[in-house]
Amino acid sequence: MKTVIVAATISLLLALFGTPLAIRLFRRRGYGQPIREEGPATHQTKRGTPTMGGTVIVIASLIGYFAANLITKQPVTVSGLLVLGLMTGLGLVGFIDDFIKIYRQTSLGLRSGAKLAGQAVVGAIFAVEVLGHPDAYGLTPADPQLSFVRDFGPAIGVLPFVLWIVIMIAGTSNAVNLTDGLDGLATGPAILVLAAYVLIANWQVRNDCTSLLSNSCYPIRDPQDIAVVAAAVLGACFGFLWWNAPPAKIFMGDTGSLALGGVLAGLAVVTKTQLLLIILGGLFVVVALSVIIQVGSFKLTGKRVFRMAPLQHHFELLGWADTTIVIRFWLIAGLFVGLGLGIFYIEWLQWVSA
Repeated sequence: MKTVIVAATISLLLALFGTPLAIRLFRRRGYGQPIREEGPATHQTKRGTPTMGGTVIVIASLIGYFAANLITKQPVTVSGLLVLGLMTGLGLVGFIDDFIKIYRQTSLGLRSGAKLAGQAVVGAIFAVEVLGHPDAYGLTPADPQLSFVRDFGPAIGVLPFVLWIVIMIAGTSNAVNLTDGLDGLATGPAILVLAAYVLIANWQVRNDCTSLLSNSCYPIRDPQDIAVVAAAVLGACFGFLWWNAPPAKIFMGDTGSLALGGVLAGLAVVTKTQLLLIILGGLFVVVALSVIIQVGSFKLTGKRVFRMAPLQHHFELLGWADTTIVIRFWLIAGLFVGLGLGIFYIEWLQWVSA
């Protein structure tokens, strides 16, 4: 637990005091956010706000994780490194996308196919690697199975598993990216889901099959280090949110949203809670569904369900203040996280009482 606290503290302080430095640097270099002309009119006032703030989150998370393990003399683990590698890889894809937008001074960066290809390559590498690297007990970071609060059903095979994880990673990272449309809107819910994974991983430590063999134990490789990863990213998001809260002094950009989506998907894979992430990250799912519904409805009927998608822009056009939308979406995200944690705990109780 000490390493968890140290990681969160270091990354929080780095992000809190490092973000103003990034703001000044990005302003000096002209790394301002281009705004879509067809978006809500209120967004035009945000034109030129420094973007690519996700680089601060990624760097603070990495330093917080490695420094905490060094200070507390805890070894880094394969599971932790793979999740951080996934976050960094997707952050790099987002960075390229952001840089193209800034260089061309347009709201369009990488072509959708190129961005998806980048996500697929990074996701496939992660998916293949989590099936290897067994520890002394024969546990690997993941098994070729579907999982909810633990693995269930028969093994689905390596290729279907890799394909599933790539889809999951792409879906999660794009869902967070779509949610990142208002100041602090994506950062707040990400913090809540990361906090949930700190709790989940610590609970798996307390009920680890390598130390407590029972029906309710969790056969998870490196649960303690997984909690450290979640705490490091959580702390970085906290520090960044200080400057990203309305009115934002900096945006995370695709660099941050893709990286955060990646780390959430990675945590779900290595804690074997793949499908539970749909509930824990319910707000991201709802926002992504609003886009799918809007596009599908327009193509099939020529009519739009919402005034504008993603969903937050629909409420903007209804006249809701940005802060009202952000706070209410945070509340909804909290309800989803509470529901997900409740399901996780109830499932454990059923095993204990069985």
